[in-house]
Amino acid sequence: MPGTQHEKKKESDHLKESKALLLLKKKRYQDQLLDKTENQIGNLERLVQDIEFAQVETKVIQGLKIGNECLKKMHEVMSVEEVERIMDETQDAIEYQRQIDDMLAGSFTQEDEDAVLAELEAITQGDVELPEVPEDELPEVPEATEEKPERDGPRKNPEREMLAA
Repeated sequence: MPGTQHEKKKESDHLKESKALLLLKKKRYQDQLLDKTENQIGNLERLVQDIEFAQVETKVIQGLKIGNECLKKMHEVMSVEEVERIMDETQDAIEYQRQIDDMLAGSFTQEDEDAVLAELEAITQGDVELPEVPEDELPEVPEATEEKPERDGPRKNPEREMLAA
């Protein structure tokens, strides 16, 4: 009877071997399924990213369309000639203001200074007829109830001081 135990053991080993083989095949099949699933998930993630990027691109294109339409409308309202005219007027106004600033600052060009000196020479030589100074007294002005700021004395005009010098 020793053969039967040996056969049972052999049969038991064979069963264990086939069971182990079956488990290994099952494990391998599950690993393959897991790999396929991971690949599909990766593909889905890439697809989602591509869709999101396409949506962003679509928004950018829509923004560009709207921007172009706005620019076209603005160009209809203002032409290049209109802008040039406005720029010229602005430049003229700046130059005019600069002249006023120069005059107020007391800076004269050589031509202006020569004209002022010629006028002074004519006045001092008596070549110019000056108006008569009235001799009547000025009428009294009633004082207002509001306080007036006190003056420190007569204001000096820097241009007149230059002429007197």
